[in-house]
Amino acid sequence: MYQRAGKAAYKANLNNTIDLDNHLGNPHTSYKTIHVAGTNGKGSSCHLMASALQEAGYKVGLYTSPHLKDFRERIKVNGQMCEKTFVVDFVKKHKNFFIDHQLSFFEMTVGMAFQYFKAKQVDIAVIETGLGGRLDSTNIIKPVITAITNIAKDHTAILGNTFTAIAKEKAGIIKEKVPVVIGEQKRFLKSSFRESAINKNAPIYFIDHRSQSLPTDLKGAYQKANSRLAEKVLTLLNANNTINISAKEIQLGFLNVVKNTSLRGRYEMSCEEPKIILDTAHNVAGMSQLIKQILTETYEQLHIVIGMVNDKDIDKVLELLPQKATYYLARPDIPRGMPVEELSNHFTQQKLMNTTFKSVNQALERAKTAAAKNDLILVTGSTFVVAEII
Repeated sequence: MYQRAGKAAYKANLNNTIDLDNHLGNPHTSYKTIHVAGTNGKGSSCHLMASALQEAGYKVGLYTSPHLKDFRERIKVNGQMCEKTFVVDFVKKHKNFFIDHQLSFFEMTVGMAFQYFKAKQVDIAVIETGLGGRLDSTNIIKPVITAITNIAKDHTAILGNTFTAIAKEKAGIIKEKVPVVIGEQKRFLKSSFRESAINKNAPIYFIDHRSQSLPTDLKGAYQKANSRLAEKVLTLLNANNTINISAKEIQLGFLNVVKNTSLRGRYEMSCEEPKIILDTAHNVAGMSQLIKQILTETYEQLHIVIGMVNDKDIDKVLELLPQKATYYLARPDIPRGMPVEELSNHFTQQKLMNTTFKSVNQALERAKTAAAKNDLILVTGSTFVVAEII
């Protein structure tokens, strides 16, 4: 599992996915798809689109990763997780194929999602890439539109260590004559995306991030960029008669994302006194946006419960963290989790006051004990840290 093991579990080709897709009878051809890639915000963007499409009366499949608590969070129809019986039966039925072809966890899950959406007869499915784009297992679909949220340096050992290299991997989801919406703002990357789109004869649209964004129930100013991207995708599909959705339905969808899709872990407030905020930010770009948002909050003292996985640019992330905070460190309970002693060394080098704990929950309990009712506790650093709290 890439989620647990990291780079060693990554497969850099689509051969297995194509074989599985053929074995299943190409289920993704039974419904329309929207394909979304990007470094940050792609999960939120997918949930925004799915929620709006539900408001418009469509039966909507939603495939995202990773999950927080339950594997089935990855595969939803109209906000409901796929049934346990479907997961069990799917694995049982195709187990010999998985073994014979040595499929990865992600490859199996993509096939399962596509098959489930066919079985449920969805009208449209919103599909989030897992890693990159060009060689991501989801990249066998023929979507009605593609979208790329932004580009930042993450998973550099796999996707490349320059913005341009990462952008080319993400641009791999652009399909022949299929419109693509780009949320990235850097000028030199816009040129790269434009070149990729021209090579595929794909109409390309760039988001104007100075424009007003539709309000959403997803907290955090960083959701404005995702709102603009999702709105553009939906209005384009409406304009070319691929779907029928009104401006009112888009607005309602964006205001009811959590209710419609059960999204969690995006600037989620889990307690009021003291205020506890859970956020899955885990890389430089995500943490930058999160800290900007935290600094707009009113509080007396800031307590940050944090753990990270071992393939992130930790020192660059720590440079973004406020000096005037108390840090409670723990290792996420997965093989990729950075040992807490190693994490503490990085914090100490950055002159950030920290204490280490044996578990994320133990760290949070200490923060809650130390915090006054007007203080703020932030839990962040990794999807897996938030998962343990939830």
